[in-house]
Amino acid sequence: MSNKVYHHAVQIYYEDTDHSGVVYHPNFLKYFERAREHVIDSQRLNTLWNEQGIGFAVYKANMTFQEGVEFAEVCDIRTSFVIDGKYKTLWRQEVWRPNATRAAVIGEIEMVCLDKNKQLQPLPEVILKALQA
Repeated sequence: MSNKVYHHAVQIYYEDTDHSGVVYHPNFLKYFERAREHVIDSQRLNTLWNEQGIGFAVYKANMTFQEGVEFAEVCDIRTSFVIDGKYKTLWRQEVWRPNATRAAVIGEIEMVCLDKNKQLQPLPEVILKALQA
């Protein structure tokens, strides 16, 4: 993984939780997606899609749940990544609760670059430059 760790704060709302006040597990995928978008830049992603027809899709996701995250907490999503070949990036993302000594949730996400026809495409130079900055 990269040495650089990106931080993105996520407020946990009641709508994110199940009946017990703990975050419903699929919502962590949303938090991870938002954090990755902040790393790459949403405007850059939008331009890439609209002008070149290039986007990204989750190829594989693995999540480890070490403890629950609760309503009203503000968590830190810590993100690092590596470029894994011509088409793929590997992301490690962790959800940290306030004052925690370990990550509550760990996500390992593999992303691939695709065109509008769902065909693999090499990672665009603009993305490579942004991720290597």
